[in-house]
This record gives sequence, structure tokens and C-alpha cells, in this order.
Amino acid sequence: MDSSESPTETKKTKSKTPRKNKETVLKQKSPAEFFAENKNIAGFDNPGKSLYTTVRELVENSLDSAESISELPVVEITIEEINKSKFNSMIGLIDCERVDAELYDDYETEKAREKRLAKEARAQEIQAKNAALGKKVKETPASKGIRGRGEASFYRVICKDNGKGMPHDDIPNMFGRVLSGTKYGLKQTRGKFGLGAKMALIWSKMSTGLPIEISSSMRNQSYISFCRLDIDIHKNIPHVHVNEKRENKERWHGAEIQVVIEGNWTTYRSKILHYMRQMAVITPYAQFLFKFVSDAPEKNVTIRFSRRTDVMPPVPLETKHHPSSVDLLLIKRLIAETSKQNLLQFLQHEFVNISKSHAERLIGEMGPDFSPKMALKSLTPQQLVRIHQLFRQAKFDDPNGHCLSPAGEYNLRLGIIKELHPDMVATYSGSAQVFEGHPFIVEAGVSIGGKNVKQGLNIFRFANRIPLLFEQGADVVTRTALKRINWSSYKINQLQDKIGIFVSIVSTKIPFKGTGKEYIGDDITEIASAVKYSIQQCCIQLKSKIVKKMQAREQQERKRNLSKYIPDATGAVYNVLKDMAETQLHASKKFRYGDDDGELLRKVYENLITKETLSEKLAKHVEQVDYEMALEYATQSGVSEEPREAIYIQPLETENKIIDLHSPFFVFRMFY
Repeated sequence: MDSSESPTETKKTKSKTPRKNKETVLKQKSPAEFFAENKNIAGFDNPGKSLYTTVRELVENSLDSAESISELPVVEITIEEINKSKFNSMIGLIDCERVDAELYDDYETEKAREKRLAKEARAQEIQAKNAALGKKVKETPASKGIRGRGEASFYRVICKDNGKGMPHDDIPNMFGRVLSGTKYGLKQTRGKFGLGAKMALIWSKMSTGLPIEISSSMRNQSYISFCRLDIDIHKNIPHVHVNEKRENKERWHGAEIQVVIEGNWTTYRSKILHYMRQMAVITPYAQFLFKFVSDAPEKNVTIRFSRRTDVMPPVPLETKHHPSSVDLLLIKRLIAETSKQNLLQFLQHEFVNISKSHAERLIGEMGPDFSPKMALKSLTPQQLVRIHQLFRQAKFDDPNGHCLSPAGEYNLRLGIIKELHPDMVATYSGSAQVFEGHPFIVEAGVSIGGKNVKQGLNIFRFANRIPLLFEQGADVVTRTALKRINWSSYKINQLQDKIGIFVSIVSTKIPFKGTGKEYIGDDITEIASAVKYSIQQCCIQLKSKIVKKMQAREQQERKRNLSKYIPDATGAVYNVLKDMAETQLHASKKFRYGDDDGELLRKVYENLITKETLSEKLAKHVEQVDYEMALEYATQSGVSEEPREAIYIQPLETENKIIDLHSPFFVFRMFY
């Protein structure tokens, strides 16, 4: 180093050395970390929505678990409110008083407090004056006080079922590893992302830091698996605190899950109860017990949704892909996973609606480089693209709906009657249709009247047998009901009648819009047309019932109008006959009336025919005339008498062995 070089120059020279920019370092996130940062995708937008979504996920998992073993579901859901003091004791935090009050967001200065109290006093004074003058007084809302942003509400959510249960060793990964589960595959599923209770655990870790607790036992298992765990967000692996086997004295099978989360019961109370009610409509074969428990007894809620039927829809079946619905990436994955060796076997066994002869024709169309016996591993990227192009252009039969499990008209009608108690109801189940290679079935029900039903259109939407409560305005069902159905043509008053509209769509792929997956867009023509047709079929059924009801009302009105004049007409006729009889008695000339008329006048004179007798005969005549008029009107309008058939419902406690044969329209039960 040159001695003439100054220290300043040396420092400048060193500072010019290039430094590695930290932003250029390649990073990656685990699935758990991704969903923790984007929790709104899974329905955890805010504390209130998070409480609702947690209840929803746990209930749907319970239903899936029970239905998978053909067990009539019994689900108990409890939300327990936890106050701040109790929560602090749960996490081992000692309560402490505030030292610096001005530090907190809910701090209120003395001047602001005086101003608020003065405003409340003026409001009470005005209310008292109005009451003294006899004016209608609006109820003064209770003072909410000041609530800080940092003050949170916590709840313990407990869900217990009688389902399949879980293997002891699989529980940690089923709850503590995101994007791992048993429901992946091409079939009708209730879940949205396959997250289930995993997202509730992530939200619990983010909002309370407390672990989740799982108790589970399978059929004929002598022990109950108990596991307490949380999740390592960055590694996407479970962190197990306790995983042990406990004695199962009651031979219970199912699962019980407890999780403590931040939530907001006040704002989402109606949504949660509405969800439970709609779930009871679409699954009348399930029994739900919902409880909200609080330290304040007046806030407690207990609602039981009883089972109405023991007929369950068949379990959805996993199916194969339709050629028109696959993409290039999926073709590559299917080739990597298949056990078939050559192209002919691959096409024939890995896709629906491709027979052996059809596969041979497809291979012949692919070009001279393809042959039925060629090995799948020898296919080049260019050849895979050729297969994909042919799949998009060729004609294939539509897939059938045998893999789907709709609720069925039987269950849908029972659910509507059980929860709404309508005056009349009509249901319709359409045949399987297809969009983009995926089969779907639309079921609909329309009811008139009912308990706790508002005037106008009340729309209930279901996708794969789960209720959709949010983003209703953009949904295909809402738009169809509001804009594409001419309700007046079916004798239904859209504004004044209490109309319930129930539409359930099941498919191997529900085309949700948006990340919330809460509504189905009306841009898919096949689905929009099927929804409209299903609602119209229900309205046609209701129209005949409404017309008959109108006929009955008109008949009663005619009868009432005719009967109204019976007393006057009877009195007038009887007085004339009485005068004629007396004239005949005192007349000197021979009576000029015939034998029948003379006999009639004699009976009147001798009081054998009274005013009451004439009134009774005239009432019978009115009845006969009214019946003949109604029959003539019905003949002209082409309305026939509604067929009546006996309905036999087997007791739920039956011990007989049975086989159920399902149809979209009925269930045939054979006893043996």
C-alpha cells in the first residue's frame, strides 16, 4: 500500500465493492404460509367471517364422514364465548390494570366524555317530551361505549359427529399439513379447497396461538385417539403436543374437534343460524344440535334441527376424466400415473366414453407416427400436443350423471316442508347435463307461504349440497329468478306472495366465480338454461294448484252470494203460497188449480210445509247448481281433479333389513 494514500481514499475504494442485493435471493413459501397470508381466499376475511367459515368447515366434514359409512349423521356444534379474563388464564397471561390510559385507542378525554353524555341527555329529554305529547317514540339504542381496535372476542368451537373417525397415525397430517387429504380426485365433493379444519387451525394459531384438539375413534375400535397439535407455518408440518390412545368404554365412533379462535358472534349470528337452517333443508336425514353458550344467560341459544327421514342420497362416486375436459398438463400426469403400458389401453381405461373401437379410430386419426401398441413412455412432447388437439376437436358422447349424488326430490321436498311449513310446494329434478366435459344436475323447489318467510322472493342456493350465503346478487340462480321468470304468468305475485326458491346444483366441478367460491356466474349457458327450466317446471306444478285454489275460492264466493238471498226468497215465496192457500179455502167457486198444486197449497195451509222446509230445499238447490257450474267450468278449462295417493312412511326405529333403490324422483324401499 502506498503511504501517500489517504485514509479517506481507502474508505471510498472499499465502499465501491458490489454488495449482494437481498431482494434477489430466491425464496419460496410453504402452502400453509401462503394460505396464512391469503386467508381471505379460504373465507377467513375477518373475525366474524372466520367464525362462520370454521363452523361451516367442521359441519361439512362431519357430514362427509358420516355419509361415507352410510350412517345417519348426528352433528353437535357448540360455540362457547370466552371472555378476556378466561382467555388470558388459558394462555397463562396475568391480567394487569392500565397504567397510561392515553396510550390506548379507546381513550376518551374528559371533554369528549362530557359532550357524549350531554348528547345522550338531550336525546332522552326529547324522547320524554314526545312521550308526554302522545307522539310515537322511537326506542333509544343502547349506548355502545367506546371499543378499541385491539379488543378481540374469542370463542371455543366444538363439533362432534358419529362419522367414520380417523386412523390414529394419520391424524397429525390430516390436520397439520395443508393440501393433504383423502378427498382429492374427480368426484362431487362438499369442500372448496380441501383445507377443512386445517385453515381453522391456521387461524387459531394466528389469532390465539392455541392448538387444536381432536378426539376420534373408528367403528369397533377399543380406544379413542386424542391429539393436541398446532402447525409449523413455514415448514407446513404438524407440531404434535399430545398424541395418545384413551379407553373407549362407550364404543363411540366419530370425531370431536375443539378449536379456540378469534371471532365475532354479534355480526355473524344470523349468518351462522341461517346456514344451519339451510343445511337442515338440504340434508333432512341429518340431525343437528346447535348451541351458543355465554356467561350472560340471555345470550344463550339452543336449536335442534330434527331428522325427518332416514333415506340418504347415494355416496358420490369417483369417476374418470372426459376427453373434452382435460388439458395438456393433465394428460402428462395421467400418463405418469397410469398402470397401462400402451396407447390403446391408456385411452380405453383412463377416460370415460372411449371404447376399444373408438380408441382405435382416434389413434388412426392421430397420424402415421401413432400405433395402438406404442409404449406411453415413447410419446414425445409433440405427440402429446397432437393427442390434446384431437381431444378438443373430436366428438365424444356426454358423460352420464351416475357418479353424482343429488339430494333428490324426496329429500328436497321433505327439507322444505320441515323447515318452512309452506302452504304449497313443488319440486323438480332435472336429468344430467354437461358443460366442458363435466356432468351436472340441477334440482329446484318453489314454495308458497310458510313460517318465517318474507314477502317476495326468498332465494336459497346450494352447490354440491352445501348452502351458499354470500355474493347472492351475481349468482345465476338469483339473476334467473329475478329477470328470466315471468311469475305473473304462473298466477304468482312476485311482490306480495311469500315465495321460496330452492336451487341445488351438483357436479364434479362447480364453476365458482371469484376466490370466495360463494356464487356461480350466469355466463355458462348450459347451467343458466337448466336453472331456468327447473324453476319453470316447479312453477307449472304450482300453477295448477293455485288455479284449483282460485276455483275453490270462486266456488265459495258464488255459493255465499246465492246463499245470502235464501232467507228473503224463502219468506217471499212462502207468503205467496200462504195467501193462495187461504184464498182457496174461502173461495165459493171450485178450486182452479191442478191436483199437484192443490196438494202443495193444502200442505202449506196445514203447516206441513213451513218456511224452514222451503229454506232447506232452496239451499240444496243452490248446492246442486253450484256443483254443476264448477264442473262445467273445470271441463271448459281442461283442469282435472288432482290425483291423490297414499304415502307410507316407515318408522325411523325399524329393525327390518332394507334395500333402497334411488331415483331422482322417488326412493323404492324393499324390506326383507
